[in-house]
Amino acid sequence: MEENKVIEELMEAGKKHHDTCPQCGKSFSCEQTLNLHMKFHSGMELYECDQCEKIFKLKENFNEHMKIHTEEKPHTCDQCGKKFRNKGNLSDHMKIHTGAMPYSCDQCGRKFRHKGNLNTHMNIHTGKKPFACDQCGKSFRNKGNYNYHMKIHTGEKPWRKTTGESHACSQCGKKFKQKHILNQHMRIHTGEKPHTCDQCGRKFRYKGNLNTHMNIHTGKKPFACDQCGKSFRHKGNYNDHMKIHTGEKQYTCEQCEKSFIQKGQLNEHMKIHTGEKPFTCEQCGKSFRKSSVFKVHLRTHSRERIYSCDQCSKTFFRADFLKDHLTVHTQERPYVCSLCAKSFRQMGNLKTHLKRHSGVKDHICSECGKTFFTVYALKKHQTVHTGEKSNQSSHSDKTFTWPEYLKIHETIHTEEKPHTCDQCGKTFRLKGFLYEHMKIHTGVMPYTCDQCGRKFRHKGSLNTHMRIHTGEKPFACDQCGKSFRHKGNYNDHMKIHSGEKPHSCDQCGRSFIQKEHLKKHMSIHTGEKPFTCDHCGKGFLKKERLKKHMKIH
Repeated sequence: MEENKVIEELMEAGKKHHDTCPQCGKSFSCEQTLNLHMKFHSGMELYECDQCEKIFKLKENFNEHMKIHTEEKPHTCDQCGKKFRNKGNLSDHMKIHTGAMPYSCDQCGRKFRHKGNLNTHMNIHTGKKPFACDQCGKSFRNKGNYNYHMKIHTGEKPWRKTTGESHACSQCGKKFKQKHILNQHMRIHTGEKPHTCDQCGRKFRYKGNLNTHMNIHTGKKPFACDQCGKSFRHKGNYNDHMKIHTGEKQYTCEQCEKSFIQKGQLNEHMKIHTGEKPFTCEQCGKSFRKSSVFKVHLRTHSRERIYSCDQCSKTFFRADFLKDHLTVHTQERPYVCSLCAKSFRQMGNLKTHLKRHSGVKDHICSECGKTFFTVYALKKHQTVHTGEKSNQSSHSDKTFTWPEYLKIHETIHTEEKPHTCDQCGKTFRLKGFLYEHMKIHTGVMPYTCDQCGRKFRHKGSLNTHMRIHTGEKPFACDQCGKSFRHKGNYNDHMKIHSGEKPHSCDQCGRSFIQKEHLKKHMSIHTGEKPFTCDHCGKGFLKKERLKKHMKIH
């Protein structure tokens, strides 16, 4: 009891002298270290390091600490050879190889290798910031950030060596404030990617990148916008999104004064002015401004379509193309214009539409300065100056902006049908036509009427069917004013006025406007009576005669 009273008196005296020991005058960086030091004067047995003057209550802790100065690391990992000062650090390290993450957050399900990491993570959910700076009042969730912050006030620069030199990369000369950041940077040169996804095997240089990647598999989007409810996997994407609500566009092009939310967007935009296209295809020599567009282009040569629709089996080069395509089946039009409420299936279509409201025509002709809403319109215009007909059909004067469109057009003249159905052998000019045809064999009917539930193979068939519910008859005869839902019916009707009867009977020479009428007529010659009474077995040429007969029964 007497000993404790002495310690308390010494501590109180120390506090009055701003973390200075009143017994020996020694100063300390914090009150906790001073309190521990006071126990020396009370006669308590303590262990002080003669290298850094750190004090320990327990001898085993002191012995472990001394290994820092001796650089002794007696515990070796049998997987990768890395050495550790104590067995506990080795045990923690082994979790990297085993993949063990025994500590799970009960709020969001995120897993951790170490209990301490879980405890620190929980501060995100509780909002707790237990480490407060007594100089400026700023608070921190973890002690590491707090310690780093405190060096601002002390003027200490821990990332500097005693010689004042920073940590420089021996490969490229880039300098870093902290050695562990240099170590991470070195992975760029060595190609080392030590963090592996246990779901898909993808490897990453940094643990943070793996953690973010895991959100793809879990479907987790932890960063939610409180303005519109939209969620994001990456904090960077969330931060960029928030600028949409604030209207902040801090990156401005000094050439045309156009502003951007992200610096990367400005850098991409600058290539328009510089004409820079750093990504060149070795197959065809075509160059691109963006790496993402270049990668997609490469798949046109390899014919690699890695994204497949589970509704109709159509495949795509890019994930966003598949995402846009899926709205065909769901009828979803998620992109809505805030000015006129018009909705679109694809974000690109909305962006083009918005330019019409704003009047922004950001595609500029370098020859005459004329501006256009789309790159397609600009390319078409530029042929006026060049006189070029680079994608001209060899069979007609028709020209095309893109070589792919020319290639498709040419199959009309050559009658080439390179796409074959493996079920029935029927051939098609376009792959899209084959996809549509395959629905006959698979029975897939992805388009559903939301009024009556009837299903259709093709979007066009659904659109035509919807006119039954809306009463719309868009095809009007200018001769007699009669209207039709279907263009085919309208075309047949017009033959009444023109007198055209293209379908002739080869037995008697009689002609008909519609092919169906000819088929019915042919049953006179064949003797076929396709409509049979199921009561008495009598047959009829026409359905209406069967109906009349049924009244007898």
